[in-house]
Amino acid sequence: MIGIIANPASGKDIRRLVAQGTVFDNMEKVNIIQRILVVLHEAGVNDIRMMPDSFHIMDSAVEALHRGLRIDVNVTELEMECEYNQGDSANAAALMKNMGAQCIITLGGDGTNRSVAKGCGDVPLIPLSTGTNNVFPKMIEGTVAGMAAAVVELDSERAYVQTRRCKRLCIYKNGELVDMALIDAVVTADRFIGARAIWEPDAIKEIFVTSARTDSIGMSAIAGYFHPISETDPKGLYIRTGVGGGFSIRAPIAPGMIQEIPIELVRELKPGERTAIHTAEGMLALDGEREVSFKKGDTVEIGLGHDGPFVVEVEQTLASAARGNFFVRRN
Repeated sequence: MIGIIANPASGKDIRRLVAQGTVFDNMEKVNIIQRILVVLHEAGVNDIRMMPDSFHIMDSAVEALHRGLRIDVNVTELEMECEYNQGDSANAAALMKNMGAQCIITLGGDGTNRSVAKGCGDVPLIPLSTGTNNVFPKMIEGTVAGMAAAVVELDSERAYVQTRRCKRLCIYKNGELVDMALIDAVVTADRFIGARAIWEPDAIKEIFVTSARTDSIGMSAIAGYFHPISETDPKGLYIRTGVGGGFSIRAPIAPGMIQEIPIELVRELKPGERTAIHTAEGMLALDGEREVSFKKGDTVEIGLGHDGPFVVEVEQTLASAARGNFFVRRN
């Protein structure tokens, strides 16, 4: 069984309005889902489950395939109560895991995949980028994603499927694990959620990242333009902003928005170690959205772990399958 989780809200937050980014509309997500479904149908994958959503992405994709290509794809909407927030993605992923999904295709950004990671367990993800900050998901054509998902579903002996386990940031408040992030955790001095997304440079006080990349935007880019760290590197990076360090970093913090960030302290994060935050009170933004508040007297620590979700290495999986003649059909 293949699961599909498409977030209709991804790619539409305030960072798209205040910067130069384009809005990733839901009709394009419908188009991507169509291409995925055609491939799975042609490959003989007959059990596809999809998360319900307020835009009815699944219904639109299935109807378009039937009307345009005369293809009737066997895809079923999950039976679940929806609140139309990020909790739906976590709940849908947990349902798919319990139903025996071989992989879950996600359409969204870092925040969407963070939610999915809370429920998917060991089910590997194929994350497609349709969000604002897109460090965790990749820009993969839907057709190619569908081909990789078909290999995962049909390769019962796992001769060709290649996966990688991701890093994550574990958030501890007063000694208890309260949340997680896949790419970045940002400490702000704000005590309110507001628009949830982080894009104002003055709001950034401390940054924790699992990967620091110069080919991204947002918090990972701020870290990457100082000290690049790949997604496969075992370490992470911590940055404290401020004028005390005597230098600054110019980096793209949003689409089309380059800002100068003063840096006070930078150090590597080692797996298993916890780092206490320096800010007295405020909020933590996890993978781009304000989530966890803390006040004076609270102890907040962040640790780097290697127990994040599995992802399908699409290129390697398809290449391995091709070398094994997986796609060859004898006439």
